[in-house]
Amino acid sequence: MAVKILVVDDEPAVTNLLVYNLRKAQYTVLTAADGRTALEMALHAHPDLVLLDLMLPELDGLEVCRQLRRTCNVPVIMLTARGEEIDRVVGLELGADDYMSKPFSVRELLARIKAVLRRTAATGSPDDLPVIVHAPSGLRLDASSRTVYVDATQVVLTRLEFDLLHLLALNAGRVLSRERLLEQAWGYDFAGDTRAVDSAIKRLRLKLRQAHPQADAIEAVRGVGYRLKP
Repeated sequence: MAVKILVVDDEPAVTNLLVYNLRKAQYTVLTAADGRTALEMALHAHPDLVLLDLMLPELDGLEVCRQLRRTCNVPVIMLTARGEEIDRVVGLELGADDYMSKPFSVRELLARIKAVLRRTAATGSPDDLPVIVHAPSGLRLDASSRTVYVDATQVVLTRLEFDLLHLLALNAGRVLSRERLLEQAWGYDFAGDTRAVDSAIKRLRLKLRQAHPQADAIEAVRGVGYRLKP
């Protein structure tokens, strides 16, 4: 069955460009030109991924992403023409899996779509994704069920947040660069802006601290990346 992608953009030229290239790549494509229609289509048509423009009529992309995360876990790649970093950061904090700035390379966008879909489909098994227990504050990561607990409290993470924590846990005590985290957690070699890593790690650490003040075992290593305390 073909992968179904919902394109949400109010610029016909952008929508037509995306529809042409996505269909050429053998994807089934749905389109919406405003936020309310996008929400209805996402909830009823059950797309496998949403390409979501930030600037939309009715409801903007940030609000659409916020409401989607309340009801489903469909992967979201945000498209933005804005230059402000805060828009990208907020989008990632709301649960977007990735973002692309306009104008963008169609080839790079297709690579990111494949990476997000591959990450979404990766369920793992007890053999290749072992259960990892981190003792301080009762932080436990079970990779076979993709669940995280702090004592008896479950910490609800997005796919990306879980993958980051799992990668750090597998390399506990070792510093992982932002570039390596991008390559292994995001699933592609991204030689550009690494602020997406900082935003995702910030969101992950906040969720751990909300479960227990001492549950955040992630350390930032200035100028390099991050590590999980051994």
